[in-house]
Amino acid sequence: MTIPYRGMDIEPIIEAVGITRTFGKGTAAVHALRGANLRIAPGRLVALKGRSGSGKTTLLNMLGSLDRPTEGAIYFNGHELTGWSDKQRNEWRRTQLGLIFQSFALVPYMSAYENVEFGLRIAGVASSKRRDYAEQALDFVGLKPRMKHRPFEMSGGEQQRVAIARAIAHRPSLLLADEPTAELDSRMGLQVMKVFKDLVQQEKMTIILTTHDPAIMEIVDQVYALEDGHIVEEA
Repeated sequence: MTIPYRGMDIEPIIEAVGITRTFGKGTAAVHALRGANLRIAPGRLVALKGRSGSGKTTLLNMLGSLDRPTEGAIYFNGHELTGWSDKQRNEWRRTQLGLIFQSFALVPYMSAYENVEFGLRIAGVASSKRRDYAEQALDFVGLKPRMKHRPFEMSGGEQQRVAIARAIAHRPSLLLADEPTAELDSRMGLQVMKVFKDLVQQEKMTIILTTHDPAIMEIVDQVYALEDGHIVEEA
């Protein structure tokens, strides 16, 4: 399935088609998304923006197959994720997806290296590869010299970079980040965004993040706004 993208014949890495997500029933129903459509080409750094409650996190959860749409479908490289079994979707997340959250979600008494290596265990990476993969990921985010430090010995920006290293160590093709700089000051936030830019440019990763920060919107390749349950592409 080849779909035009900005005048080019490029198959999107991830696509949402007619996505509706409704919570509750009857008069109490809340429509987080209403027939939303989204196409993301590979190797892009994309931001989703919108006021609180606009459906950004809901959309991110469905793109990551953490939640199912009430209606519509999600495609990854032309394959319909929403038609897969739970086992298939779990395997896809383990191998193809990296997730980063607003809270760093690091294990407090594990070192940076141990946190990343633990993520590789969950991803099912062979024990013979885990050390190399963990050290390479920490080196990429500039934290290999501090890999023996524990989270409470690190700044907020360093902790988020450890979380990024954990998310990318198994070498996913798609990275989803929910408000990854919300708990950081502007300097540390820009450090994190530099890592994201490097991942796109050097590793050809595709990254989709949610944000309220206008400075971040100036850095990314494309911005999509969520308005009244629909997705609007911004120039």
